[in-house]
Amino acid sequence: MSKQVSPKQIISTPHAPAAVGPYSQAVQTGNLVFLSGQIGMDPQAKTLAAEFEAQVRQAFKNMLALVEAAGGKPEQLIKLTLFVLDMAKFPIVNQIMSEMLPQPYPARSTLGVASLPLGAQFEVEAILSLP
Repeated sequence: MSKQVSPKQIISTPHAPAAVGPYSQAVQTGNLVFLSGQIGMDPQAKTLAAEFEAQVRQAFKNMLALVEAAGGKPEQLIKLTLFVLDMAKFPIVNQIMSEMLPQPYPARSTLGVASLPLGAQFEVEAILSLP
């Protein structure tokens, strides 16, 4: 008996930064969409926001652009993983997340890290569940 492998569909949008390596912005398999990490880079200007708060807002904005490109809604996010350089700034992340995402919030893990791509101070990756 052979195992059936479900096909994957690549999701992309110009409203989030293009992949800067050998990966996709997001990949859908079945009703799940796996969103690659998003940093606070403006996708049109291709520049990283200068301040921490602006980076967090832009990273969430980029993530939500991918959610929309996948045909989803913010309330369908089921898991976030957050990466933060300075955990002392974590209350800022909580405030911005509560402003940008509806309740009930998705499950979440948060990691304090030593560095992130392109000198970013914050990154968010997500899993979305479509109906």
